[in-house]
Amino acid sequence: MFTHEDLAQLQAQSLKMQGWIRQQTYSPEMEKTLRRFSSWELSELIFKVNQSTLRGRMALDPSLPQGLVEEDGRQRWYTLEEINEIRRRLKINRRSLLPPRPAGKRAIRAAIANFKGGAGKSTVALHFAHAAALDGYRVLAVDFDPQATLSHSMGLSDVAEEFTVWGIMARDLIRETERMNASARGAESGTALPQRRLPASVTDMGLADLRTNDFIKPTSWPTIDIIPSCANAAFVEFASAQYRHLNPEWSFFAAVSRYLDTLPADAYDLVIFDCPPAIGYQSMNAVFAADVLYIPSGPGYWEYDSTTSFIGQLAEALSDLSQFNGIVPAGTMGLPKAFLDLRFLITRYEPNNDLHRAMYAAFCKVFEGRVTENPIEMTRAVEQSGRFLSSIYETDYREMTRETWRRARGSFDKAYEEFRGHLVTAWDKLEGEA
Repeated sequence: MFTHEDLAQLQAQSLKMQGWIRQQTYSPEMEKTLRRFSSWELSELIFKVNQSTLRGRMALDPSLPQGLVEEDGRQRWYTLEEINEIRRRLKINRRSLLPPRPAGKRAIRAAIANFKGGAGKSTVALHFAHAAALDGYRVLAVDFDPQATLSHSMGLSDVAEEFTVWGIMARDLIRETERMNASARGAESGTALPQRRLPASVTDMGLADLRTNDFIKPTSWPTIDIIPSCANAAFVEFASAQYRHLNPEWSFFAAVSRYLDTLPADAYDLVIFDCPPAIGYQSMNAVFAADVLYIPSGPGYWEYDSTTSFIGQLAEALSDLSQFNGIVPAGTMGLPKAFLDLRFLITRYEPNNDLHRAMYAAFCKVFEGRVTENPIEMTRAVEQSGRFLSSIYETDYREMTRETWRRARGSFDKAYEEFRGHLVTAWDKLEGEA
C-alpha cells in the first residue's frame, strides 16, 4: 500500500538526485554559465558575413570588443555582451547587424503548445529562445509547465511557487476582484451590486503586493529572462478551479495577458511560452496571451492523432470563452480569440525514414500551408544536449565532431529563421502601442 507519505518520500529522494545531476551539469557553484562564442561562429553563423571581412573591420576599430585569444592564438572567443556591442556599433556593406523589429510595438508573443508529451515543446522553446538571443533579440520565456523543463534548462532551481504563473494568476484574481468591487460601488444606476469576497487564505498570501518584476528571473543568457515554473506549481489547476468558484466573473484566462500588458513595450522583443501537455487554466492563459501559435509534433501516426485532438479541444475551449465577451477589461486582448499566425512544426524528424516522410506529407496535405518547411531533425547532438539540459547553441562544437554539431545546429537554425520570418510578418499586423 502506498500513501501520500510514501510519494513524498520518493519525491525527496528524487530531489536529491536532481541536485547531483545539476552539480554534474553546471559549474561547481551550481550555476549555469554561458560559454563564449568563437570568431568563426561570430562571422559565419551569427552575423553571416565573410570571416576575413569581419576580421578586417574589427582591426580597423580597436575600440570594438576584441574577444579572448586562445593560448595557441588561432581563435578569438566572445561573450554574448561583446557580440551585441559589435552588433550595435558595426555595419557590414552598409547592412545593419541588428535583427528586424517594427517600431512602436510591444514584444511579439509565441506559444509552443500541444497535448502529447515528448513532442519537443520545451526543446523548441529553449532553442528558439537561444537562437533569438544570438540573433540580437531580448527574450522573455514563460514556463507554464509544472514539469519545469524549460526553467531547469535555463539554470533555475529551487523556485518558489508564488513566483510562477500560479502567483501571477492568484495576484490577478485579487486585483480583478478589487476592481470589480470598486466598479460595483460606483455603478451608474446607483444600485449596489453584489460584492465578491475572497477568503483570507487567498488575500493573506501577500501576492497582491508583488511587483511586476518580482516574477521575472535572469538566466545565464544576458538577454534572456524567464518567468519560471516548479513542481510545486502543479496544483495550479486545482487552485484555479477554486478561484473561479470564489469569483465566477473573473476572466481567469486573461491573467497572464493582463500581466504582460503592464511590461514596458520596449522591455523585450520576443516572448516565448512553453505550455504544459494539457488544456487547462495555465495553457489557456498561454494561448489567450499569444499572438502566434506554434504546434510541434513528432512524425508518427499517434503524434498526428494527438495533434488532431489537441486542435479540436483547443477550438472548443476557446469557443467556451465567448461567455466572457464584453467582460474582459480594455487593454486586454479581445474575444473571440484570434491568432496572427498558426503553424505546425515537425520535430524528431529523420529524413531517411520512409514513415517520417509519409507522415510529413500527410501533415502538409491536411494542414495545407500551415506546416513549416523546415522540420527539426533528430541527431545525436540533439539527444546529447537534451540529456544535459542544454541547447545545441550552448554546446561547444569542440565537444564532438564539428560536422555532427553543425548538422544539429543547422536544423535548428533553419527552423528558427522560418519562425522569425513568421513572427516578423505577424509583428507588422500587431497594433502599435498608444
